[in-house]
Amino acid sequence: MSVMPAVSGVSGVSGTTGVPGVSGASAGLPGASGVSGTSGVSGDAGEAGDMPAPLAARARLFPALVAVYRAQLSRARVARIPLLFVATFQSIGIMILMRGVVDGGSEARSVVAGSSVLVVAFVALNLLAQYFGQLRASGGLDHYATLPVPPSAVVLGAAAAYASFTVPGTAVTAVMGSVLFQLPMTNLWILLAVIPLSGAALAGLGAALGLLAPRQELATLCGQLGMSAALLLGVLPAARMPQVVSYARDLLPSTYGVEALARSFDGQPDWWVVCADLGVCAGVAVVSLAAATWAYRRAAVR
Repeated sequence: MSVMPAVSGVSGVSGTTGVPGVSGASAGLPGASGVSGTSGVSGDAGEAGDMPAPLAARARLFPALVAVYRAQLSRARVARIPLLFVATFQSIGIMILMRGVVDGGSEARSVVAGSSVLVVAFVALNLLAQYFGQLRASGGLDHYATLPVPPSAVVLGAAAAYASFTVPGTAVTAVMGSVLFQLPMTNLWILLAVIPLSGAALAGLGAALGLLAPRQELATLCGQLGMSAALLLGVLPAARMPQVVSYARDLLPSTYGVEALARSFDGQPDWWVVCADLGVCAGVAVVSLAAATWAYRRAAVR
């Protein structure tokens, strides 16, 4: 009868030693604190589990831009090649059509330059507006928002990919137009500056239109209207336009790329004026890409 109370006292349920006046803690027995759940080990584990995991460092602008550029270029290479052929054949067809109206001189230079830059407008403005409109409508912006990539890298990478994708079509159109209208091809190297600057300006505008449009259909419509404006205001000779329309032509980003390319067909081009046109085109490109970056941030947080 005297053994049972001693065993129950040492079991750790009551926390006593079985000896009156002596507790398990004071006797140094290890069972008391472990049963009560107040040990330091369990408390530290709970606090460590409540702490959020550290996030990855944000990627730098240039490496992120290169990664987005490569991804977009590979995607566009597969999905946009038929449309590039359409844009090139469309511009060549317009030059053949205008050959029956324009014989030569400054008007022929304007037609060839406008048709060449029209390839850039078709891809960089029209298709990029459709791409960002589709990306926003399908929730694809959420994918980029979860990546540690700066918004400017997404916009600049996509714009650079679509602009560089237009190089073959623009070069073929310029060469075909020079042959068709018997223009000198000595200064066609200016395309190395016209294509990226005009492409950046038009791509920034197309991206902004696609991101700001509330619906995908409106983004497609805005892209088509922008390409139509580049067609009418860029290909048609400026001398035959009404004064009001010439003001609208000055607001189009691709106009200054068209002017720079058209002046290069002269026998002795005024390179200061050509550089001034390219400088204006570069300034418009900076503004349009900044607007597209702001539109991306605005669309990504919604």
